[in-house]
Amino acid sequence: MIRARVIVASNRAAAGVYADTSGPLLVAGLRELGCTVDAPVVVPDGEPVGAALRAAREEGVDVVLTSGGTGITPTDRTPEVTGALLDYEIPGIAEAIRAHSRDAVPTAALSRGRAGVTGRTLVVNLPGSRGGARDGLAVLGPILRHAVDQLRGGDH
Repeated sequence: MIRARVIVASNRAAAGVYADTSGPLLVAGLRELGCTVDAPVVVPDGEPVGAALRAAREEGVDVVLTSGGTGITPTDRTPEVTGALLDYEIPGIAEAIRAHSRDAVPTAALSRGRAGVTGRTLVVNLPGSRGGARDGLAVLGPILRHAVDQLRGGDH
């Protein structure tokens, strides 16, 4: 069984200004992919994302999907916080997600999301929109089990 976690990076959702909608979509999508996942963790962007990522790694979570904080506004800090924790990046995942979205949503090219591994946890940054969540799941669906198997020491 794959243990997954969804971390939503949203200053406004964390403050209760509005309810996040991308996190529940990601949780449902991960469950459809056969993962065990609890309700999304909603935190402000920046260091709270780092704290949530470190907790997931220490708890042995296999996959963490972040939602939000990947754009180019001054408060979008998720890629920097994620990058500081990664042991190595898997750029093909982030590139595939941007490419999957780009034709329908040209602004997808502005996403700075990263993907990589911290410890034995796969981390993938996704945009905070429902469309970004759906596109991320579409790209991850065919590769998630294999990636987790590899991180657990499986053979090619």
